Amino acid sequence: MAENKFAVIGLGQFGTAIAQTLAKRGAEVIAIDNNPEYVDDLKDDVSVAVCLDATDAKALYAQNIHEMDAVVVAIGENFESLLLSVVLLLEMKVPRIIARANGKHQRMILEKIGVKEILSPQNDVGLAIAERLINPTILNTLMLPDDYEIVEIKTPRTMINRTLNDIGLRTKYNLNLITIKRIFTIEKEGEKTEEQHILGVPSPETILLDTDSILVFGRVNDIERFIEINK
Repeated sequence: MAENKFAVIGLGQFGTAIAQTLAKRGAEVIAIDNNPEYVDDLKDDVSVAVCLDATDAKALYAQNIHEMDAVVVAIGENFESLLLSVVLLLEMKVPRIIARANGKHQRMILEKIGVKEILSPQNDVGLAIAERLINPTILNTLMLPDDYEIVEIKTPRTMINRTLNDIGLRTKYNLNLITIKRIFTIEKEGEKTEEQHILGVPSPETILLDTDSILVFGRVNDIERFIEINK
């Protein structure tokens, strides 16, 4: 995996889990918090751990935050600080911003200001979030015991308009297909809307579309190899 550069702002339990997992996966990680104790606890686990106010634009620029591949804002106790930090990152044109939301109202506010990726600690695990950052084609991850996982992956370009039989997930990659998610255009009350639905148990002759996502089960190493080969 080529080295990626990420920043994690907010080093509570949630942010720490993300920062540590990213670092273990070989990424360059800047960990940021305004609590020196949290920063000190993480300094040996990441590339850089720094104590600063994430609502201070000059302080963020000094850490070259605008050059990161992605920034995770995981501040949990102070939504105002999280919001100000996110606004600064948007103004800096950080290419990918992932923000934490505690509840539907915070999620709604973040969506209104233009945040595309929003995390809910109740539903997301640090390891799964790190996986999505390392591999953007991964939409969701469920970690299982014994080095297995279930992942939802965007249809790789190399597999668009090919049948499942031709792709050979099991024979070529040692992976089991669970199902396919597909977008359908539905007409409701005279208006057309797009909805995503499960295809159930696809047949070997099912053709993958560019807007599909596939849910597969297998060992972590096999899934990583599949993604690497089919970039």
